[in-house]
Amino acid sequence: MVRIVGISFDHMHMGDLLRLVHAHPDAEIAGLFDPDLAKMRTVAAPFDLPPDRFFTDFDACMAAGPYDMAILCAATADHADYVERLAPHGVHVFVEKPFAASVGDARRMIKAMDGTGKQMAINWPLRWVESHVTAKRLIDEGMIGELREVHFYDGNRGPLYHLADKVEVSPEEVERQKPDSWWYKRASGGGSLLDYMGYGATLGTWFMNGEAPLEVTCVVDEAPGIEVDQHAIAICRYARGLSKLETRWGTFTDPWTHQPQPTCGFTFVGTGGTIASPDYARAVTVQTRARPERHEIAVDALPVGEGNAIDYVLGCLARGEPVTGPLAPALCLTAQRIVDTAALSAAKRRTLELIP
Repeated sequence: MVRIVGISFDHMHMGDLLRLVHAHPDAEIAGLFDPDLAKMRTVAAPFDLPPDRFFTDFDACMAAGPYDMAILCAATADHADYVERLAPHGVHVFVEKPFAASVGDARRMIKAMDGTGKQMAINWPLRWVESHVTAKRLIDEGMIGELREVHFYDGNRGPLYHLADKVEVSPEEVERQKPDSWWYKRASGGGSLLDYMGYGATLGTWFMNGEAPLEVTCVVDEAPGIEVDQHAIAICRYARGLSKLETRWGTFTDPWTHQPQPTCGFTFVGTGGTIASPDYARAVTVQTRARPERHEIAVDALPVGEGNAIDYVLGCLARGEPVTGPLAPALCLTAQRIVDTAALSAAKRRTLELIP
C-alpha cells in the first residue's frame, strides 16, 4: 500500500487529489498537514480519517511517517521551501500546478530532489482532458503537418468561485475572501498569469515536443484595487512562427459547466491543417488538405492507468519509470522560463528574449 501525505491545503485541488488517492486500490491517505485544522477537516471529511492523521505541525506530521509520496498543494511562492523540506524525508513529491513562482524556485526544487532517488511530478489537470490528449496524438501522427502555431485561451470565473470537486461559492463570498486570499497577493505567487499561463506554456511545450520560444511579449490588465493581473496575453516567437497564450480570471462562465466565449482550450495550426481542442469537449474539430471543411473526430478515451494524475504517477512509480510529458520537471522548467519571461515583459512593457 502506497502511503501518501497531503501537505498544505492552500490550493483547492487538494480535495480532488485526496479523493483520487482514497479511490485508488493501492494507496492510502496516511497523513495530512496544514496550519488550519478546521480547513483540513472540512476538505477531508468525505474520507473519514482518524484524528491521529491530522497535523498542524509539519515536523510532527513527517515524523509520523514514513510516507512514500507527498502531495503538495501550497501557495505557489511556498513550493520551493516545501520541496526542500520534503526531500530529506525520502518521499516522491507530487506538486499541484503551478510548478513554481519563478525559474529560480523551480531550479531549487529540481536541485532538492537530485540525488534522492525519488521523483518529482508537476500536475497540470488539463493533461487529463481527453480532447487535448487526442489533439496531441493527431499532431504527433502528422495529421496537420508540421505544427506552426499554438493558440491558448483559458481560465475561469476566478479561483475563489469554486472549492474541491468544483463546489461553487457565491459571488458575495468571493468578494469577502479576496482581500485575504493568497491568490490575489503578488508576494504569494497570485494572479491569472502564474495560475493559468503555466497550463498553456507547459502543454504548449509538450505539443511543440519540447521546443522553446526565442522571445516573449506580454501585456497584463491593471484593475484598480487588485495587485495581481486577472487577464494576460503573451505572444511567443518561435523559430517556426508565432504562438499566443491568453489567461483570464473572469470568463463569463466556467468551461467545465458552460463553455464561455471565447472558447477555453487550444487551437493548433500546422502546415497541412488545423485542430481545435476545447476543454472537456467530446470531439476535436479538424481541417486537413484532403478535407478542408471543418469536421469532428471523437476524442480518445484515456488509456488504462492514465485516467487521472494519481493513477498515472503511482503507475510510473510501481514500474520504476520516470514521469513524462507535462509532468516532467525538465519540460516544466522550459514552460516556467516562458511564464517568467512573460511576467517580466509585462512589467518592462517590451519584448524580451527567453530568459535562461
